[in-house]
Amino acid sequence: MKRAALQLGLFPEERTDGLSDFSVRESSRARRLSIKVYPRGRVEVVVPKRTGPRDVQAFVDEHRDWIRHTRASFAEQHPPEPFALPERVELRAVDACVRVCYRARPGAKSVRFRRHGETLVLTGRVSDEQRCVAALKRWLKQVAEEAFEPRLKALSALTGQAFERMQVRGQKTCWGSHSSSGTISINYCLLFLEPVLLRYLMIHELCHARHMNHSPRYWQLVERFEPDYRALDRRLSESWRQVPAWVGIH
Repeated sequence: MKRAALQLGLFPEERTDGLSDFSVRESSRARRLSIKVYPRGRVEVVVPKRTGPRDVQAFVDEHRDWIRHTRASFAEQHPPEPFALPERVELRAVDACVRVCYRARPGAKSVRFRRHGETLVLTGRVSDEQRCVAALKRWLKQVAEEAFEPRLKALSALTGQAFERMQVRGQKTCWGSHSSSGTISINYCLLFLEPVLLRYLMIHELCHARHMNHSPRYWQLVERFEPDYRALDRRLSESWRQVPAWVGIH
């Protein structure tokens, strides 16, 4: 199944091979191995199809000094954020801000969420940070599903570009994608961005209904509905900074 994607990093598909300290992602477009270091320190190795683990490890070993230097350089520009569960979550894309409360329940093995007005209450084993983050992500997905679909349908009608279904995911490497089967996937992290960037992402993916590529004809179609697409595309590619560290995408 073909898929066109607007990316956070490089490509949407990612796999891990049990190799420490970095992730490995196969790409049908890659002609050689490459390394990408993200501003918060995550390291990703992009490899051609059927590249063996030994070749990947040798490539990483060869470039470890560069990786350390790049991480250190990023650390100077972007001091690492200590992990902390949020007490407040602002969702700019949908003009919402909620306070988060954590209520322990003795003997609980999971964490559940429930929203009461402007307060999100997490209940259960709230001493477990990973379970709390998982619950927060489930809530983000729910909010995105409810908020994104009517916006996407409205833009579909405006542009005349159809889609079969929408799904919300928490991709680490792309903001959205459009598969050849007509499914548009949208990253719930867009909730943290400005509404204009969410709108642009939706137009970007809807236009892939006609062109499953980034050809000149594709960009001409995007420009018809969003004349400022170049500036918005640049802003979107840099907007990972607006996603809180606890979400863990970089």
